[in-house]
Amino acid sequence: MMTDVVEQSGNPSRPVAEQSPANGSEPAVVSPSGGDGPGEARTGTAEPTAAARIVQIRERIDEIDHALISLWQERATLSQEVGVTRMASGGTRLVLSREREILERFRTALGADGTQLALLLLRAGRGPL
Repeated sequence: MMTDVVEQSGNPSRPVAEQSPANGSEPAVVSPSGGDGPGEARTGTAEPTAAARIVQIRERIDEIDHALISLWQERATLSQEVGVTRMASGGTRLVLSREREILERFRTALGADGTQLALLLLRAGRGPL
């Protein structure tokens, strides 16, 4: 999924040229700041040391993202299994006290954003209410 990047000014920025070149090659990459160095287009800076550090940090962020996605999927599968097992034994579809406990755990650790994250996790595991 491709999304627009919003610069700090609030204006949308598209780092890849809108039209393909006439010679059929890949579209030219352009930097939002107007520079034309390859590192600058990827990192937002032409300074080599900073650009290299940004690449390193982003690689670690990507690793964390992959781990989060994997954990999210595992959690959803386990939560669905709990629901199926509970309902098969005559129990309820969900246990509100457990959901409140999870919401509180995330809210305490992460604030309001934690509550929103917990709601998404709960929905992934049990489906919408």
